[in-house]
Amino acid sequence: MRRSSGKIGIVCVTLLLVGLVTGVWAQSQNLNLAAKELVIKRGFTKEALSCIECHGKKMPGIMEGWRASRMSHAGISCYDCHVVKKSSPMASQCEGVKGTDIYISPMVSSKTCSRCHPQEVEQFLRSGHASLASAAVMDPKKVGLQKLMYQYEGSAFMDNDTLDLSTGLTPKGKAPYVRASRAGGCQMCHGTQVEMGPDNKPINETWPGGVGTRYPDGSIGTCTVCHTRHRFSVSDARKPEACGACHLGPDHPNIEIYMESKHGQNYLVQGDEWNYDSPPGAWEPGDYLAPTCATCHMSGIGDLATTHSVNDRLKWDLMHKKSVIRSGERGNGEKGEKLMRRVCANCHGKTHTDVQRKSLDNIVELYNKQWAGAVKMKADLKKKSLLKKDPWKDGFQELMYYLWHHTGRRARQGAAMNAPDYTHWHGTFQMFQVYKDMEDIYNYRIKNNKIEELSTVMSSAPY
Repeated sequence: MRRSSGKIGIVCVTLLLVGLVTGVWAQSQNLNLAAKELVIKRGFTKEALSCIECHGKKMPGIMEGWRASRMSHAGISCYDCHVVKKSSPMASQCEGVKGTDIYISPMVSSKTCSRCHPQEVEQFLRSGHASLASAAVMDPKKVGLQKLMYQYEGSAFMDNDTLDLSTGLTPKGKAPYVRASRAGGCQMCHGTQVEMGPDNKPINETWPGGVGTRYPDGSIGTCTVCHTRHRFSVSDARKPEACGACHLGPDHPNIEIYMESKHGQNYLVQGDEWNYDSPPGAWEPGDYLAPTCATCHMSGIGDLATTHSVNDRLKWDLMHKKSVIRSGERGNGEKGEKLMRRVCANCHGKTHTDVQRKSLDNIVELYNKQWAGAVKMKADLKKKSLLKKDPWKDGFQELMYYLWHHTGRRARQGAAMNAPDYTHWHGTFQMFQVYKDMEDIYNYRIKNNKIEELSTVMSSAPY
């Protein structure tokens, strides 16, 4: 798109000159050419101005962000995004509109954004950032995960009470601390189902939440997780820090991996000089000298169009217990591999790209081999009743979790983004250590036909 701007400019100048010549000629011939009046109205409605004035006094920080945004310059105000119908399950009234027929909601989902950005939201809704993101936290089939969040992390095990996994509460009464880990941690990135009180305002710390938040009106997704309110900046969302808010830590250290890679090194050294404000589809090499997360996974580059489906350019599922080529709702891995190679081709030759992609395939095969071995050992132990009922008091099962969720993920994702320290020292080096410890526990139990009395796993996680 950027490359054609010169041609567009030439066309515009030509049309302007033709118009001027035609006008002069018509005037010289005393001809009265009919002209249509073009009227452009700017400004805000009375209701919108009322919101701006009130919030400008009470929430100046929010308003300053909005004033600096392209939204405000385009005439889009608080009123346009926050007003809902009276019949909406999210409808309430703030102090400034009480007694009027105006109803608002502090919650703005992707459904609201789709009124102006329908294509972006359509792509987003089929991505791993929408319903798949919140499913990781709230899928009722994932009983083990619900127990982890409430029973263990939430310390319900200390209450000697029956736990309702659907609410995180016990029959003896409310225990808010039981859901504290989930509310303050998991759902802040993944999202959850927003629960509403009698005044149609969110309760039980279910809002605000992460990118896959599910709202009472049936909509899914929070665009402001990446396009931070109330500036909603495209340039901010193109920087790796936007992704690093969630993609970090011992189980998926993507921002750390990126910063270690050569791409990240270039960003750290040169990034302040790059141009992040080009229009969608026109942000290409030249604006930057190395890709950010958005460049590879979402942005228009070369002959690829911009997409808000972060699954589109991925081959492998690197997050789950066994890595498989993506299919179904998780994307099309065979197609994703071809698309990602087209991203790489903008800066790298085929030999370079082939080596990088083959290295990733090899690490995936290495991890899958160890995981298959762990699965076989666990099956043998289960058959002989040599596994504890509580997996978090069982050294073998605890280590198996780390093999997958920590070391295995780091190795695979490090290889995907060219971070050798995470691929090796935080990845494959710790993978084999964990596996050999699991082997020792397995051999002891099989030989003695009993479970060791005390778990030998002393650390909270290999890091």
